Amino acid sequence: MSTPLQPGASDLCRFAHVDLNSYFASVEQELHPELRNRPIAVVPTMAETTCCIAASYEAKALGIKTGTQVAEARRICPEMVFIEGNHEVYAEYNHRIVEAVERAIPVVAVTSIDEMVCELIGREQQPARARQIAQQIKQSIRTHAGATLRCSIGLAPNRYLAKVASDMQKPDGLVLLLPSMLPHVLEKLALRDLPGVGARTEKRLNEKGVHTMQQLLALDREGVHTLWGSVWGDRIYHWLRGVEIEDTKAETQKSLGHSHVLPPDLRHVDGAWAVAHKLLHKAAMRLRAEKFFCGSLALSIGFALTQRQAEQLAATSGPARQHFSGIQNENWAMEARFNDCQDTLTLLQAMTGIWQQRPQGPLYRKPFFIGVTLSRLVPEDQHQLSLFADSGLTNLSNAMDKLNMKYGASTLHFGGMMPAREAAPVRISFTQIPAKYGIEFL
Repeated sequence: MSTPLQPGASDLCRFAHVDLNSYFASVEQELHPELRNRPIAVVPTMAETTCCIAASYEAKALGIKTGTQVAEARRICPEMVFIEGNHEVYAEYNHRIVEAVERAIPVVAVTSIDEMVCELIGREQQPARARQIAQQIKQSIRTHAGATLRCSIGLAPNRYLAKVASDMQKPDGLVLLLPSMLPHVLEKLALRDLPGVGARTEKRLNEKGVHTMQQLLALDREGVHTLWGSVWGDRIYHWLRGVEIEDTKAETQKSLGHSHVLPPDLRHVDGAWAVAHKLLHKAAMRLRAEKFFCGSLALSIGFALTQRQAEQLAATSGPARQHFSGIQNENWAMEARFNDCQDTLTLLQAMTGIWQQRPQGPLYRKPFFIGVTLSRLVPEDQHQLSLFADSGLTNLSNAMDKLNMKYGASTLHFGGMMPAREAAPVRISFTQIPAKYGIEFL
């Protein structure tokens, strides 16, 4: 591990963090010129009870942001335009943007659907040259990905500070945090401006007497370690002083899966089971495409509660869970473990066993959310063959995959998912980008 640079010594920028501004909304404005310079919001589904998952800067200027309820946004701005998210398009644009950025400098990591990291080398690390490269990135995105797509870029001696810098000036910002400026230039930030410091962490820091960045930066390494109570504190201490700490442990994928909020017409037992089929079908295709076997399957079900049920539950067990859409719910989940497999039929049998054990009663009559997760993943080249494995099931799944990748993921499937064949379209979070298998994203 290196030591922090002293003021005036080697003022270099090693990393550039590119953060697309109002990404989903900007893509929609790129696709639809009539929406440019207008307040718009992207929503998961067209319903008053859901919330905005992205807002244009025109909407943000009015106080509408990610998480604002549609009804509240409409109250604030009656002229607001709502658009149902097209996640396949956003994934396609992500790939276009990566290609555009790489015309200026290689991308070393795509950290989310709207963020990526580039590493500067040699003379590129000189502040003047780094700033020039950042401007080239911005121009390349506008030219090769979309004229309305803007980004904020942070330049810094490590990835963490580059991320911090990218958030300091929006939209279309460009901020350099040089070693000679550290850590004092950070004193005006709030604790919540630091990546990894959310509401819970801030509350914990406050309880330990740290309320400002000045107080945090005044602590020595041992003090920050004690504050966090883990090695994360050591990392924060060094990151804020410009040190790049390499993580030598290779990250291995631990799980994959899909989840979906059911449309109103499928919020019943049969509809939920059909959607569970669809989610498993997609997850199993990904499992094989990414060359994994799995040893467990978890099924999660969220059940919508009436206001009276939520009040009764609060009186006996505490407040009911609340989904981001505003739906109060009771959640249930169960996991099944089995010998490593990758064929859909074996996984379906495991999920059927879980489904039969789902809870019954008044609180569990209206499913509104389904999640299917495959875990205990084993790469194909590390999988141990079993004398009792049924290769015919794997061959059947592989044959189905070939047809589905050529003609569409729902071309050939088991009959149980028929009622939900068009349901559960691809969805993406900001931290996960769907990959394209054949002609579709999964």
